Amino acid sequence: MKRPALVRALAEPVRASGELATSVTLLPFLRMLPDGDGHPVLVLPGFMASDGSTRPLRRLLRTLGYEAAGWGLGRNVGPTERVVNEMPALIDRTAQRTGQAVSLVGWSLGGIYARHLAAGTPRLIRSVVTLGSPVRSDARRSTNASPLFEALRAIHVPGHPLLDDGVPLAVPVTAVHTRSDGIVPWRTCLVQDAPTAENLRVRGSHVGLGFNPAAFYIIADRLAQPEGTWSGFNAPRPYQRIITAVPGPTPTAGASPS
Repeated sequence: MKRPALVRALAEPVRASGELATSVTLLPFLRMLPDGDGHPVLVLPGFMASDGSTRPLRRLLRTLGYEAAGWGLGRNVGPTERVVNEMPALIDRTAQRTGQAVSLVGWSLGGIYARHLAAGTPRLIRSVVTLGSPVRSDARRSTNASPLFEALRAIHVPGHPLLDDGVPLAVPVTAVHTRSDGIVPWRTCLVQDAPTAENLRVRGSHVGLGFNPAAFYIIADRLAQPEGTWSGFNAPRPYQRIITAVPGPTPTAGASPS
């Protein structure tokens, strides 16, 4: 699979600036999103990003009533020993402190981590939302972030399982992508079809997904579902032109929820 065109990657910061400006303009309307029930939500940043990049999303989630937090592990340079060891412990501490299962919102590489955590400890995870997260194994060499990621391999835990081809998980998963992604091929972000999995497409950039107004709407809608219930996203008429449900790959033979 080919990487997104370099010119599209170079345009990412400019496009993301437009999405940030739009989300700020629409802030009064975003307050009309469904209220949360107070359950904990951890927001995991993308590759080479930190909690600073997810601040707008976490601020919105707190406004809606969630106990939203960042990961607190600094810049995301990949699956280092610290990240691999401390993320499960963070999930466990949060669940024990609140007495509730934790929802995970992961941006790009953060979404890959979120899937791995949900597969390992499904009883502690309420739901997962990924934003532009490549899950297919052929994404290892097909993203515009691949060269830098490979250059940092020396500090990563050897053999750490990151990409799972979007296999069904035991918790609900909503995978958000944009067809004009300048960092990862959008097809690599599609999770396999399952009763509690869905792929939703929005308009925008990869770098702007963390403050894309349509992504904000999706996240708020998905997190607001009562615990233990789940139904696929149904876009209201005003959103039907900017949020599209996309079928995922057919599950591989023998695949089952993790």
